[in-house]
Amino acid sequence: MAMVSTSTRAADAAPIGPGRRVGRSGRAFGAFRIGAALLVLGVFSAAALAGPAEEALYGTWRLVSSQRRILDTGELEDSFGAHPSGYITYGRDGRMSAILVREDRPKAASIAAMSDAQRAGLFRTMVAYAGTWRFDGRTMEHHIDISWNELWTGTTQVRDVRKDGERLIYTTRPAPAPGDGRMSVSTVVWEKVK
Repeated sequence: MAMVSTSTRAADAAPIGPGRRVGRSGRAFGAFRIGAALLVLGVFSAAALAGPAEEALYGTWRLVSSQRRILDTGELEDSFGAHPSGYITYGRDGRMSAILVREDRPKAASIAAMSDAQRAGLFRTMVAYAGTWRFDGRTMEHHIDISWNELWTGTTQVRDVRKDGERLIYTTRPAPAPGDGRMSVSTVVWEKVK
C-alpha cells in the first residue's frame, strides 16, 4: 500500500485527484479561485442587471431649459437664462458629472485682465459637480464627491425624473437655490446627445 504524504509541500506539488490530499495552501488557492470567480461574476452581473431604466440614461444629455418656482412667492423664472448651456453624463461605471451655465456669463478681455467681480460673476452663473448616481426608475440620486460649491460636496441631490421621448425632465425637491438661498423647486430639461 502506497503512503500518501500529508505534508503541505508534497500536496502542493501533487495534482489534485482521487486518493490525493490537498494541503492548506491548496485549499487557500482553491478558495482564492472561487472568490475571484464570484467577484468577476458579481461585476458582470451588476452590469447585466442594469434594467431598461438605466440603459436609457447612459451617455450625455444637453441642457434645454432650467426653471425654478420660488416657493414663498410662486414666481417662476429661468434659472440660467432663456438659453442656458450645460451637459450631464451618466456612465456605465456608476459615475456622473454635470455642468450648467447661464447664457449671459461675464467675459473678460483676457485672463490677466479679469477682475475679482468677473471671477465672482463666473462662479455665480454656474453649477458643476461630479460623483456617483443611482436611479430606481422614477427617482435619481446624485451622490456628490466634488462640486463648484463645497456646501454640495458630500451631499445627495434627489430629482424626480420623467422621460418624454428623447428628453429627461428632472424636478428637484424643495431646497434653497444655490444662487440666492430662496426655497425653490426647479424643473430641468435635458435632451439626449446623439
